[in-house]
Amino acid sequence: MSVESQSIAPHGGMLVNRTVSPDVRVEIRARAARLPRLELTSRGASDLLLLATGAFSPLEGFMNFDTARSVVEEMRLPNGMLWSLPVLLQVERVSAASIPPGGEAALQYEGALLGTLKVEDRFSIPLGDWAAKIFQTGDETHPGMKAFLGGGEVALAGPVEWFGDPRILAADRLWLTPEQTRAQIARRSWRSVAGFQTRNPIHRAHEYVLRTALEITDGLLLHPLVGETRTEDLPAALRVRCYEALLDHYLPRERLLFSVLPAWMRYAGPREAVFHALVRKNFGCTHFLVGRDHAGVGRCYGPYDAHHLLRSLVGKGLGIEPLFFDEVFYCRRCRSMASRRTCAHPDSEHLTLSGTEVRRRLLEGLPLPEEFTRPEVAAVLAKAYRPAKAVLDE
Repeated sequence: MSVESQSIAPHGGMLVNRTVSPDVRVEIRARAARLPRLELTSRGASDLLLLATGAFSPLEGFMNFDTARSVVEEMRLPNGMLWSLPVLLQVERVSAASIPPGGEAALQYEGALLGTLKVEDRFSIPLGDWAAKIFQTGDETHPGMKAFLGGGEVALAGPVEWFGDPRILAADRLWLTPEQTRAQIARRSWRSVAGFQTRNPIHRAHEYVLRTALEITDGLLLHPLVGETRTEDLPAALRVRCYEALLDHYLPRERLLFSVLPAWMRYAGPREAVFHALVRKNFGCTHFLVGRDHAGVGRCYGPYDAHHLLRSLVGKGLGIEPLFFDEVFYCRRCRSMASRRTCAHPDSEHLTLSGTEVRRRLLEGLPLPEEFTRPEVAAVLAKAYRPAKAVLDE
């Protein structure tokens, strides 16, 4: 039985594959070495890998002006298909001038050749107008908006090819392409799979959501994002170790597929929640877990704006079933994890810790409550932060 017959269809019906086959890789790389070169940011390199491996299906390359404008203004591709965020190769005007439409460029990151771009369009990005529509805020300190506004005023567009080493993007032993992920799902005969997106270290509220999902689906794709995030977010490698500690002690490995996603955070709130859902659909998920303030940052979005947007798109091209969760906390009176749907007690009985508070406790050598996180996970975090505390004590 084929992979496709056992799992949900990719967005658009076909899984894109723009990776160069091994038998011609040496030849293609040699040809690319003679092309004009563009140095990518980590965000551009991440998008290149995910475009080429089909994570962003049906896209085959960086968006042209008409496609990007349609997505920004309508959340639809020009053919009417749902797509919530533009995928742009932003460059400085000086760099863009050396690669005219109709030309081809070699794409590199940190000096390593990764692939090529056939330039079909080159355009100035209406940065201010598009940023306001994408991020739905006028706050230029918003990290996603700041990255967009500072990422380059010109976009190059066209189909891509990939022949690089994904390990340069932290896509190491845990990285599975959409095709490989779908093969694993088929091998396990899972007909329903819930995808879990996170950029934070695992804690008991996450665990509650994961266990709930496992009660209603055959399996779970535990899919932490390991691309670029804010400097104040915990490093990806540390977050991965936290997940491995939880898997080693508390969750049934035979019902979980643990893989990393080398994507970067845009912090675009509701629009990015839709984006995350469509990407997990391409990885073979039938369901997608949506928590409180999904992909949000600060107070830019309402706590359940992502829920509202995703609900409005069910049956309108989303093609994956969202599973919504309210804020989860430990209730001292219930003596268990709960949410406002299941707990009648006041806020004073609820234990929740913000990311800022968690970082403060770690830096000061204070323990994390067992009600908040498992001791094995807390030990991983404490060990990682011990050098930082020693520096502060000097």
